[in-house]
Amino acid sequence: MSIAASAPKKPVRAWQRMLSGRRLDLLDPSPLDVEITDIAHGLARVARWNGQTAGPHVFSVAQHSLLVEAIGVALDPRLGAPERLELLLHDAPEYVIGDIISPLKNAIGDAYRSVERRLLAAIRQRFGLCAPSPALSRLVKRADRVAAAIEATRLAGFSNAEADGIFGRPPALPDSVRAEIEALVTGWPTAEAETCYLARFEALQRGARD
Repeated sequence: MSIAASAPKKPVRAWQRMLSGRRLDLLDPSPLDVEITDIAHGLARVARWNGQTAGPHVFSVAQHSLLVEAIGVALDPRLGAPERLELLLHDAPEYVIGDIISPLKNAIGDAYRSVERRLLAAIRQRFGLCAPSPALSRLVKRADRVAAAIEATRLAGFSNAEADGIFGRPPALPDSVRAEIEALVTGWPTAEAETCYLARFEALQRGARD
């Protein structure tokens, strides 16, 4: 057997150079290479609904994340700052892998989901979050679906019947959060989405430390 034939194979890497200067391996991400500024920057530039939304600006994943957090708190006002961070960061891996629609995710299967899971685990570790409980995971999924239903009819041209058939009819939300949700369900300039996402993260992180 030749030396070349017996040499171990090099591990497959998928490096992404981030604007912070970090080099993130998407296949084996290190928490040390995760920066919230990169997440906020990227999510503010990733379009929900493949950009097929009304208005002069895209509706970004950063805004969707803010919307999901607001809806999650409306569904369960008892949530503390760590649980709210889980809501805010639930789509954080998309800052490097993009927003892929559910039919394509289902077609790709584990090839996509395993990358997403590893990235989310690194993000949680970087910011001191535990893996969510089953109850919190269910709440995140529910808030995500409610947000999608609202976005579909308000921004993406779906009829109420179409959206209800896909996402389920969204529940009536308290008056106390309606104004906030109204402000979130519109396309913002990129810089505004980035700034608001980063500010919300920092506020929640301070709350989690207190």
